[in-house]
Amino acid sequence: MPNLKFSYLYRDSGNYKRFGSVVFSNPTIYSLLEIEAIIRSKLIDELWFYANEWQVPDLFFDTFNPYNDPTWHEFESIEATEDDINWDGPVAQRLLRTSQ
Repeated sequence: MPNLKFSYLYRDSGNYKRFGSVVFSNPTIYSLLEIEAIIRSKLIDELWFYANEWQVPDLFFDTFNPYNDPTWHEFESIEATEDDINWDGPVAQRLLRTSQ
């Protein structure tokens, strides 16, 4: 059973980007389409989220300025991977408990 890679990015007010990802297990064996639908249903306008609410590392730059720069992150993709898990807990538990 492959793991899942959740890829996301941060885009500051100057449109500079920093990319990141987390890998988690899929013990309930949701399809990628189901996982993406769950994720998008939890996002702001099916695209943005707050990293602290999703408990993923934030990707802010050292020059982050909350008065000018956005405070949200952007969902990029979900894909199957053989990479090692670095984000613990089943996908449904993590995604369904967010406040989005």
